[in-house]
Amino acid sequence: MHKKLTMTKMALVGLALLGACARLDHVGKAPTFTPASETPEHVAMLWQGLPVSSQPQRAVDEASLWSGARQSLLGDRRAIRKGDILTVVIEIDEEAEISNGTSRSRSGEEAMGVSNLLGLPQRLDEHLPDGASMATAVDLNSSSASTGKGSVKRNEKLTLRVAATIVDVLPNGVLAINGSQELRVNFEMRELLVTGYVRPEDISRQNEITYDKIASARVSYGGRGQITDVQQPRYGQQLLDVVLPF
Repeated sequence: MHKKLTMTKMALVGLALLGACARLDHVGKAPTFTPASETPEHVAMLWQGLPVSSQPQRAVDEASLWSGARQSLLGDRRAIRKGDILTVVIEIDEEAEISNGTSRSRSGEEAMGVSNLLGLPQRLDEHLPDGASMATAVDLNSSSASTGKGSVKRNEKLTLRVAATIVDVLPNGVLAINGSQELRVNFEMRELLVTGYVRPEDISRQNEITYDKIASARVSYGGRGQITDVQQPRYGQQLLDVVLPF
C-alpha cells in the first residue's frame, strides 16, 4: 500500500514538472519559434514522392513557344503535388441565436368517504380521537408546476490568410494540407494551425481556397507566452475542478 502511494506521488510530481517545462521556455525571454525543419510541411517538400503520371519529353515540346509546363506563361500553377503551397482564406462571420421556453402545470384532487356503511363509521367514530371521523376516509390533494427557459447566443468573426503545404496526395486525388503560422509580438506568441482535405478542382486560379471547401477542417488560433500563462488557471486548480464533486 505504501509503495502504491509513493508511485502515485511520483506520478503527480512528474506531471507537474512536465507541465512546467512548457512554461520554462519563455521565463525571462520571448517564446521560442518552432523549428521549421521539424514540421510536416518540411518533410513533404523534401520527399515529394513519385509522380502520378509521366509523359515522355519530345524534342518538339522543348522547341515550342506554347509549352504547357507549370513554369510557362500559360501553365496551370495551382498546387496539386505533394510539397506544393497554396493559400487558405479563413473568413468566418457567423451569428446564431436560439431561444426557447417551456411551461407546465397540473393539479388534482381526490376524495373518498364512507359516511353510511351499515352504521360502521358511526360506531368507529366513538373510538376515534376528537376531530377524527370516518365520514371522509381518504382526502388527497396534489399540484405541480415547472417553468424553464433557455437561450443561446453566439457571434464569431475571424479573418485570416495562411499558406498551407500539401503533405499527402490520397489515392482518390484528394489533397491533404497542413499549414502553420507563428507571429511573435513582444513576449507573446500567436499560433495559427490549419489542417484538412481539399479537392484540386476547388482551388482557384489564384491558388487559393476558402475554409468552407476544406473537409475535416481543423483551424486553431491561440497563443503561448506570459499573457496566456496569466489567463489560464494553475494546474492544481484545474485538477481540483475535475476531482471535486461540488
